[in-house]
Formats: sequence, C-alpha cells, structure tokens
Amino acid sequence: MPEKRRVKARLTHALPPLHHALGGAVLWALATAASALLGLFCGGWQTPHRIGGIVLLFAAGGALAFPLALFAARLLVPQRRAEAAFAAAFVSLVAATLGLTGGLYALQYRLYYAQWHAPAFTKLWAIEFAFTSAAALYQFAVLGVRLYFPGGFIALFAASLWFARRAR
Repeated sequence: MPEKRRVKARLTHALPPLHHALGGAVLWALATAASALLGLFCGGWQTPHRIGGIVLLFAAGGALAFPLALFAARLLVPQRRAEAAFAAAFVSLVAATLGLTGGLYALQYRLYYAQWHAPAFTKLWAIEFAFTSAAALYQFAVLGVRLYFPGGFIALFAASLWFARRAR
C-alpha cells in the first residue's frame, strides 16, 4: 500500500501549476509557429496561400505538447538537479512537440486521402489507414522537422533552461 501512495504522490507532484501549463502552452505555440513561419519564408515557399495552415498546425502541436512535456519532465526529475532537469525538459519537449505535431499532420493527411479509401473499419481501410499514417509521419520527419531549425532549437534551449532554473 505505501508504494501506491508514493506513486500517487509522485504523479500529483509532477502535475504542473495551471498557469505554467497554460502560459507555457501559449508561448511554446508562438515559438513553434514563428519557427515554422521563419523556415517557410527562408526556404522560399512556393505556395504562400498554404503558409497559414502550416503555421497553425505547428502552433497547435506546440500548444498541445507543452503541458504534456512539462508533466513528463517534472515526473522524470523529482530530485531537482539542474542538469537532469534541463535534459528532461529538452527530451520531453522534443518528443512531445514532434510527436503531437507529427500526429496532427498525419490526421490532416489522412483526412485528405480518406475520400479515396475503402469504407471505414473494413480490413482494407485499416491497411490504408496504417500506411497513409506511416507515409504522413515519414513526410513530416523529412520535410516538417527542418522547420524547427534554427528558431525552434533556440526556443527549445530557452524553455529547457527555464525549466532547469525553476527546478532548483
């Protein structure tokens, strides 16, 4: 029984304050959106009418990722060491941001191709769903991740540093 209490106490402690989670989500969404916008402009994007949708996708991924990453980082570093806190925040933010933004991209990609797919919940549909999602994630890894450089990397470093200082 004491083990259950210890786990519950650790999970409760890992929950970030609401103002940190919401404020950080807004700031992280702005940072990821700005990074994508900068990457698109610097890359000479050929279809400017699509820039808003891509920037919004990156902002939504960042907004959803920050509270989850903050919880994970707080869960990983209960002892409050600055180096460990920085590393936990860095890894958590990278994983959550790329995972959620890539997931949103895959959902949008799947939504577009759904018109040519088999009826929902059939065997063929499941295969098409899996391969379309895998193709979307691959495309995001190849084309989307580069939009986080250099601006997103700077924001990632700053957010991880903020977390490490708060952990002390």
